[in-house]
Amino acid sequence: MAWVEQSGNNSWRVRYRRDDGTIGAINGFATKTAAGDHAGTLESDQRQGRWIDPAAGKTTVAEWTQDWLGALDVAIRTEDYYRSLLRRHILPRWGDHGLADISGIKAAVWAKQLRADGYAQATVSGVTKLLSLLLADAVEERLIVANPIRARRRGRHRATRRVERIWATPEEALAVADNAARLPGAGPGAAVLIVTAAWTGARWGELVGLQRCNTHLDDGVIVVDPDIGTLHESSRGLELGPPKTAESARTIALPAFLVGLLQAHLDGHDHRHVFVSPEGELHRRSNFGRRAMRPAADGNQARTRPEVRLAVVKTGLTFHGLRHSHKTWMIADGVPEIAQARRLGHILDDKIQQTYSHVAAEVDARLLEGLADRWAKAVADSPDNSAWRSPSGVAAS
Repeated sequence: MAWVEQSGNNSWRVRYRRDDGTIGAINGFATKTAAGDHAGTLESDQRQGRWIDPAAGKTTVAEWTQDWLGALDVAIRTEDYYRSLLRRHILPRWGDHGLADISGIKAAVWAKQLRADGYAQATVSGVTKLLSLLLADAVEERLIVANPIRARRRGRHRATRRVERIWATPEEALAVADNAARLPGAGPGAAVLIVTAAWTGARWGELVGLQRCNTHLDDGVIVVDPDIGTLHESSRGLELGPPKTAESARTIALPAFLVGLLQAHLDGHDHRHVFVSPEGELHRRSNFGRRAMRPAADGNQARTRPEVRLAVVKTGLTFHGLRHSHKTWMIADGVPEIAQARRLGHILDDKIQQTYSHVAAEVDARLLEGLADRWAKAVADSPDNSAWRSPSGVAAS
């Protein structure tokens, strides 16, 4: 129900009754006729269920975000990512603005300014998509009429160059592990972790969350448990939880040399997790990166009087880069795509191949043979002869 009232000299307004019984007003009409036309449209939209109370659009982004986060049901890491983007980018710019005040043009100008400020395209894209998600859900809750952030249809297309991921050869992966073994804050345990990552392709959380009960060395495999197989790091701390996707739960076959290294490594400590810090604590990615991965890959030639002088091996190589390295090795060895996907816990785009293909025993055997050959060649070509590479060296560490 809507009606027209005069609100002053030459000024009219439309009054309307909300669903909860309260009365709202839309001011600023110059003539009674204009106000009456708007009242008629409002009543028609109300009858057809299309009308949205203008007052709802005044809800600020900060206010809406609190409700939106409360209803969010996503993985812990995803929620942490959303909260980080909200805290750093969205709320400082839009927090005090009403939802209806945000336009597509204003959002485009903001994204352009973020790029000009030096933020990576991936960051700008993530921030824009999250703001669009917030507004799309506001539409579903009938706070605004439509989501103003749409796909760009004007201006030049922005072509971004895809940066090649940094990966390591087996010789480089072994050299990084050798460097890590020499570091007081890392040691042989870190070296075995690095080699395991490179020669299995397993993710960080899958390896640091790996427990003895899922390490079946008599059968030459490790198991990424479908229930508790991954260590998650979030604002809530360290948590054991399910793998990243359903396909990530898998059994990973080990080359023979790695079985020996892992057995000796397990004989050297009694923690229920396979890989722990020198202090016997669960690894954190940031600590491992600072103490082991970064100096082991980048070297420490720029530091004055380090405890151990390390040469540069592969600048910029990350722990996840070891997974890319494993993928590259399998491609070079001609491993079928389905076998690569099963080993890495990937989802194939080809649903038919994903459903009906299987990995024959001879394919697994060839894959392990190729990995063993790469290890043997890396050891033979290495100028070092580090003790940790032999099971006895690991056990004595």
